[in-house]
Amino acid sequence: MADAEIIQLGSRGRAGRGSGTTPSAAARGLAGRRSPRSRARAAGAQPERAETADDSGSVAPPDVVEEQSGSARPAAVEDRIDDDFGTPDIDDATQAAAADRRSGVAGSPSDDPIGTADAAAADDTAADDTATDGVGTGGAGQVPPSVNLAAIASELAAILTSALGQLRNLPTEQLRELGRDPLKAVLQVAETLGVDWQQSLEEVVEFTRSRMSGRYAIDEFGFDPEFTTKVFLPIMRPLAQNWFRVEVRGIENVPTTGSALLVSNHAGTLPIDGMVLQSVVYDEIGRHVRMLGADLIFKTPYSHDFARRTGTTLACQEDAERLLASDQLVAVFPEGFKGLGKPYADRYKLQRFGRGGFVSAAVRAQVPLIPVSIVGSEEIFPLIATAPTLARALGAPYFPITPLFPWFGVLGLIPLPSKWIIQFGEAITTDELPPGAAEDPMVVFNVTDQVRETIQHSLYALLMQRRSAFL
Repeated sequence: MADAEIIQLGSRGRAGRGSGTTPSAAARGLAGRRSPRSRARAAGAQPERAETADDSGSVAPPDVVEEQSGSARPAAVEDRIDDDFGTPDIDDATQAAAADRRSGVAGSPSDDPIGTADAAAADDTAADDTATDGVGTGGAGQVPPSVNLAAIASELAAILTSALGQLRNLPTEQLRELGRDPLKAVLQVAETLGVDWQQSLEEVVEFTRSRMSGRYAIDEFGFDPEFTTKVFLPIMRPLAQNWFRVEVRGIENVPTTGSALLVSNHAGTLPIDGMVLQSVVYDEIGRHVRMLGADLIFKTPYSHDFARRTGTTLACQEDAERLLASDQLVAVFPEGFKGLGKPYADRYKLQRFGRGGFVSAAVRAQVPLIPVSIVGSEEIFPLIATAPTLARALGAPYFPITPLFPWFGVLGLIPLPSKWIIQFGEAITTDELPPGAAEDPMVVFNVTDQVRETIQHSLYALLMQRRSAFL
């Protein structure tokens, strides 16, 4: 260490140390790869030490080695190159292999290098080595197997033939029936899915055709009780009883005669809770519920006629008072689209109940208000986003994005089978209020707040009693 010469970084040291006009042996070796000496050492052989001599017969020092034919690098330099790269030297390997062939010495299959000049002559040897060892010889890249296009084409032809053969198993008779009479085919599918039409399929088809032709009687609001009883309610019944497994509580609080106003929470992304409420009340007490719907329902194609026909009318003061004056059982959802389109994180948290117009109508008609709490509707379509920009472009209050919709297309519109509980609370009477109470804002506000608090507390209590959202 005392005799070591210190050369400052960035200075121009002696030639042969990597900074002069001639690169050092280590620098020249960095561009090369493993030599026959290093491969022999890795294989456990004892290679002969080779010294490089000049014309005078003197041995060249290990620090400065001239590039000579068949010369070897010092062991220290070889070790450093092997540790840094571990890649064979193609040129040296080729020369060593040629020398071995001339001397008649055969190397092992895994150590026989293939140089660029000998690649054509060694193809057969490389193929044998790869088959036996599973590794390409001498570091040369393996040749990928050729693609058998004829075999692939034959396999695709077999798959296509099998798929065409499956077409013979399709129910052609049902497809022909669908083409001849689509209405009957659809009603037959509904019957297969569990819809009980309570009469023969032919009678249901004939009845539906008569309704489609317009030859039927309706009331002043467009309600068709016969269509609702024979077509709409049978479709909703399996959904309520088998899919949602609705449990009804407090039905004795709903009057079997006379007028009453059902006030319910609203949730679920789509207004399925209102239709389920109609089905449940009719099955329990045999009365049709007249729904008060938002104006968007009556602006949507096809939805307008269907809603009118099944008993829904516009949610306005005049229609509500007329229905209550005619001894109808009316239902209202004061939250509107604010409750229907609220995110899943705000489930079962009631939104604002508007200005209390439904209370004014009930007070004027002196009919009882019945709080209705529905648990289970929040889970059928868990709303995670509303896409307001897209909703405005479509003219809708919100565009629902759920874990399944629109990612799964039409399948994402299938509601999840949550467990429902519908509880009818005790009636809040209005006939004891003083005259003119419907025009008193404080009275209307107090009654509205009473109804809202009753529903909210009932929701919390039902959630505590429910074991799981889907059990």
